[in-house]
Amino acid sequence: MNSKEKLKPFLWGAAGGAILVMIIGFTIGGWVMGSTAHRMAQETATEAVVARLAPICVLQFMQDPNRQERLKELKKLDSWQTTDYVKKHGWATMPGEKEADYNVADECARRLNDLKL
Repeated sequence: MNSKEKLKPFLWGAAGGAILVMIIGFTIGGWVMGSTAHRMAQETATEAVVARLAPICVLQFMQDPNRQERLKELKKLDSWQTTDYVKKHGWATMPGEKEADYNVADECARRLNDLKL
């Protein structure tokens, strides 16, 4: 047996082991591709921003002199209409911004729907 034939099983084992490690790493090891990591980071950042700004939106709603009537109107709307309602009244527009963020308005609408005045 020459040295190439002796090396063949080792190389096949190394290749099989590498494939097995990658399969395990990506399925149960928590490994992700760069694009997936980027998407996950974007989602986390968006969630963090919404979590910080939604209470400001609720506070701006609470400063509305007609808040009780507006809340009744909001609760009568279908769920798909509430985000636009919040945006229309400007509660989700943060100080210094020209328009409201959709995600902030959506979370704000959800929180307002849970309010009992």
